[in-house]
Amino acid sequence: MTTIVSIQSSVAYGHVGNSAAVFPLQRLGVEVWPVYTVHFSNHTGYGAWRGPLLAAEDVRAVITGMEEREAFPEVDAVLSGYQGGSQIGDVILDAVARVKAANPSAIYACDPVMGNAKSGCFVHPDIPVLLRERVVPQADLITPNQFELGFLTGTEPETLEDTLAAVDLARAMGPSTVLVTSVLRPDRPADTIEMLAVHGEEAWIVQTPQLPMKANGSGDVTAALFTAHLLNSGRPDEALAKTVSSVYALLKRTLDSGRRELRLVQSQEEIAHPAMEFVPTRVH
Repeated sequence: MTTIVSIQSSVAYGHVGNSAAVFPLQRLGVEVWPVYTVHFSNHTGYGAWRGPLLAAEDVRAVITGMEEREAFPEVDAVLSGYQGGSQIGDVILDAVARVKAANPSAIYACDPVMGNAKSGCFVHPDIPVLLRERVVPQADLITPNQFELGFLTGTEPETLEDTLAAVDLARAMGPSTVLVTSVLRPDRPADTIEMLAVHGEEAWIVQTPQLPMKANGSGDVTAALFTAHLLNSGRPDEALAKTVSSVYALLKRTLDSGRRELRLVQSQEEIAHPAMEFVPTRVH
């Protein structure tokens, strides 16, 4: 059984961070050990929230407690998303080092959350520097959107060729696998969006309709599903197809519901048994 330590935020209402990642992973049959960095009432996109931001040492204590149970040899991956501060980044990197010491075949999957093309960079100014200089070089798999890929590599990718070149720069930093979400190349058909996966010598792209919505937590679901599917199959095309098919079904159900929060529980069958509606095309 695949086992993933997921170090992310938690919310009581809605689905972001671990509150978006844990349930889909469990529906895939993955053993998930969630470590919380915050426990808020709701995600911060509402403009108001309540609850504690956990101190870095408290997060570290939880991880140390798991290590004391001699659990780390079982771990196949450490997964992280939004990092609220540099101290949490240090804790995550330390956890990755300890897990890999116990299981050298374990991977670190990092979603380098910084912003998007519409909103720009929305994290503390220290975070992009931390991600670029210290976190990404330690990662085996990263899942940036196209904007974040450009930020990491000092480029402005637009075309497919630009994006593939930026992925090469990102892989030269350390990660062997890159999943680029929200690829918006200028020559794509109207009202479509793409996702690109590069792993080993292969690069695959898949296209879906672009739904008229903003869905907090969809990136967290995407990173979790792709990590699990790639661990299970080792095939980037299969992992990409399953991930995109599940995420599109989730987003479509959410849009149709008229609700702001992801319809995660209601979409569990599409997560566990994706319809494979979208077929990737090899581009390298």
